[in-house]
Amino acid sequence: MDSQNRTARRGSTLVAGLLIPLYIHAANQAPSAKAEPQSQANQSVQPQVDKRTADAALQKQRELMAEAQSAIAETEKALKALDEKRNRDALAALASATGTLELLLARSPKLALAPIRTDVVTHDLLARNDTVKAAVKEVRDRLRDGEVQKARQLMQGLASEVEFRTLNIPLETYPAAIKAITPLIDAGKIEEAKTALRTMLHTLVVTTEVVPLPKLRAEEQIKAAQGLAEKAKRSKEENDKLAQSIAAARDQLKIAELLGYGDKEDYKPMYQQIDELEKKTAGGKTGMGWFEKLKQQLAAWM
Repeated sequence: MDSQNRTARRGSTLVAGLLIPLYIHAANQAPSAKAEPQSQANQSVQPQVDKRTADAALQKQRELMAEAQSAIAETEKALKALDEKRNRDALAALASATGTLELLLARSPKLALAPIRTDVVTHDLLARNDTVKAAVKEVRDRLRDGEVQKARQLMQGLASEVEFRTLNIPLETYPAAIKAITPLIDAGKIEEAKTALRTMLHTLVVTTEVVPLPKLRAEEQIKAAQGLAEKAKRSKEENDKLAQSIAAARDQLKIAELLGYGDKEDYKPMYQQIDELEKKTAGGKTGMGWFEKLKQQLAAWM
């Protein structure tokens, strides 16, 4: 999952328990409002797709910075202390947060964002290609007719992806903001200090990385197909599974294209490779290295 879309935005709400990660799975209904059965080929690779998603989430957790988490905890402690009129404790907590972040910046002076929590949100679209195509057309028709809100409702279900939403401390502004609060407390301006602390916690930065599920499924289908294609003297059942895996990979790419993931010009060479693989593996033929180009294309895509 090295190649992913990245966006950043400011957190607009204060989340209770900022350091507690969330894991949300939203199985989007098919645009027809009824979840459609998935092919046997897609069902067979779902455990591998789930494992890759879980592994990526675990890696995100490993990338979180204990120092940044400590700074947030101290900020929350300072706010609580001010609520309880324990001004000295608040000053001590803010001093601890400042010192922690200064050490972090001394070690990594070019670091702009320090991650403290990652939430994982999965949107899984359970629909066939023709259903997705019809839904996309309906969205376009609604927009053309000026029915923006109806189009928006339809659009909400047109996603098949895993989102990794990471909450970060903006190191360019956060330490300075803490230092600016200390004089307010010293001057007895407690309400101003509390407002400033809440503002700091509201303006943490959220970065979002999106991994399309059709990409993961296509990669796993190709991996399964490669294993069969390299096997000599395949049975009829294995030949059928090989053909189904290649066809399923194409279907996943079509879903991704319909949903607008990546650039449209990236799809044509991948479809061409799939066509070639179907020809090479037909009739029980075997070979090594046939799938490498497509695997490279999939890895570079998105």
